[in-house]
Amino acid sequence: MSCPLCTGDGGLVVARTPQYRVVRVVEGDEARRFPAFYRLIWAAHVAEFSDLSAPERHACMDAVTAIEQVLRARLAPTKVNLATLGNVVPHLHWHVIARFDWDSHFPAPVWAAPQRDEVAGGAAARLAQPLAAVDAAIAQALSR
Repeated sequence: MSCPLCTGDGGLVVARTPQYRVVRVVEGDEARRFPAFYRLIWAAHVAEFSDLSAPERHACMDAVTAIEQVLRARLAPTKVNLATLGNVVPHLHWHVIARFDWDSHFPAPVWAAPQRDEVAGGAAARLAQPLAAVDAAIAQALSR
């Protein structure tokens, strides 16, 4: 069985290093409902965080932290959700999702049932900044 995160980017590539890539989810319900939905995808095919060496774990979490910091600074979300499940795709990746009290699922997880109707006009229209600016800020933060 082939791994979709080994054979494809998994979204719009925002940043790429030899160790990982960061993508923004741009297709499907997740992208429509949660426009500031990012994934850090480890380049090597490993299933678990503990498969990484100590320096790799630090690099991974430093990058997840940088993404979270940009989302907080640029979008002022109600909360940032971090998750690494891998139940469907057993390739190490972290979800970093800006959440807002107005989103269709808040305060439930993005994978739960909606709590209310979707935002009229689309959730991306409610963001404090265009997503391209957020993408650029994430790329810049990760290049340091």
